[in-house]
Amino acid sequence: MAEKVLLIVMDGVGFSKTGLGDAVTLANTPTLNRLLKECPNTRLKAHGDAVGLPSDDDMGNSEVGHNALGCGQIYSQGAKLVNESIASGKIYTSDAWKDITGNCVSKGSALHFLGLLSDGNVHSNISHLIAMLGKAKEDGIKKVHVHILLDGRDVPATSALTYVDALEAEIAKLNDGSFCADIASGGGRMKITMDRYQADWNMVKLGWDTHVKGIGRQFESAKTAIETYREENPGVIDQDLPPFVIAAGGEPVGRIEDGDSVILFNFRGDRALEISMAFDYDEFTYFDRGKKPDVVYAGMLQYDGDLKIPERFLVAPPEIRETLSELLVSHGMTQFAVSETQKYGHVTYFWNGNRTEKFSEELETFMEIPSDKVSFDERPWMKSAEVTDAIIEAMKSGKYDFIRCNYPNGDMVGHTGSLDATITAVESVDLGIARALKAAEETGYTVLVTADHGNADEMLEKNKKGELQVRTAHSLNPVPFIIVSKNEYKIKDGNYGLANVAPTVAKIFGIEPYASWTPSMI
Repeated sequence: MAEKVLLIVMDGVGFSKTGLGDAVTLANTPTLNRLLKECPNTRLKAHGDAVGLPSDDDMGNSEVGHNALGCGQIYSQGAKLVNESIASGKIYTSDAWKDITGNCVSKGSALHFLGLLSDGNVHSNISHLIAMLGKAKEDGIKKVHVHILLDGRDVPATSALTYVDALEAEIAKLNDGSFCADIASGGGRMKITMDRYQADWNMVKLGWDTHVKGIGRQFESAKTAIETYREENPGVIDQDLPPFVIAAGGEPVGRIEDGDSVILFNFRGDRALEISMAFDYDEFTYFDRGKKPDVVYAGMLQYDGDLKIPERFLVAPPEIRETLSELLVSHGMTQFAVSETQKYGHVTYFWNGNRTEKFSEELETFMEIPSDKVSFDERPWMKSAEVTDAIIEAMKSGKYDFIRCNYPNGDMVGHTGSLDATITAVESVDLGIARALKAAEETGYTVLVTADHGNADEMLEKNKKGELQVRTAHSLNPVPFIIVSKNEYKIKDGNYGLANVAPTVAKIFGIEPYASWTPSMI
């Protein structure tokens, strides 16, 4: 093997189609501009059916993006998996659904649904919740409480009431003398419950206190809570709204009690793991749960197959086989993966086909650089310098055939909605790539530069009135794929997606790809 390869993932950096709030173009990026002018490059599809999602209206995300990058194939993912399971009725024949509903019916106890209330199709979809509410009534459950997390990140920034109204309308249709459902608690997804990579357990504790204990500021309805918080905090977006508890006569309407059942209806794993651990683990040390209620708990999917979190799940995740990491290990090739905390799981767990464990302890090295615990618009450079230091050191060590890294800046800062901060974030990544390219030239690495989805490229959007508003969600835009090498590679004509990257890496290494893979681009 004559070549060594460095793959750089610029998280959330795409090519804008609208030009609205295009932080990538507005940023000073001399390195990226030069590479796009001088080096072989193309644009990759990073959303919809290219990453296993139901339709081209569905935004890609970092999880499915890194799955596709790492496995060279397209698997049904997230929403598509759940859609198929609900449409076939398979979800309701699962052991988990039977355990959940059987527990409630036999004990006359309540069923609680917890999850992100939107149709963003990144973490959840309100249609899945509505379908399960109807089936719960059909199966004889009498009482249901819904604990809602507000989005404003994968959907318009202040769209929460659209989804609350839709849910309330469906509940009104179902409620009668034999069945009663309500909204019991809620809060913004970046304030409570949905932490990831154990970056801030206080978020999870606040969610636990809100949903389970019913501790928090009380309101008569979710709509009143949202409208009150917006009046008190001008400019606040849904993801940052404080927690709230719905109460009647001063008492929470839906504490989670002994004997109840709980379903987390999010299908994406990263922000579902920690709250699942709080429900599933008997031995738990991350925060004081108080008296843990004795409940039957299930996730929409099993969010970590290696750690078996959670034990019960409604829909089996894709069994991703024949990944690039497996192929390289089978050829005795060494690998190094690095990112900061916010995307560390993406270059390891998701890259390796939703596996926590390495394929080879000897041949694979993972490095996590702790992220700062501040709002990302306050430090938009994040840990780009440290990530760059790590890959430079790895290249100079001569130990690794394949190095992969993720710069989270474009995505994490893009989600804050701050255009100025996101411009700085993109510039920080460009500087990191410049440093990495210099070291790659000195050490003989071929460098591949790509992204997992768009975000920073579209920070503004027009609402139904034609007015510009802040956009915090991922975009539907294509992403770059650039080859920087002393060898003269030519990218073949064709329409490519993220799954074509792994076969291209194999081609550069001169090794035979798996028959299941998509074609190489060179």
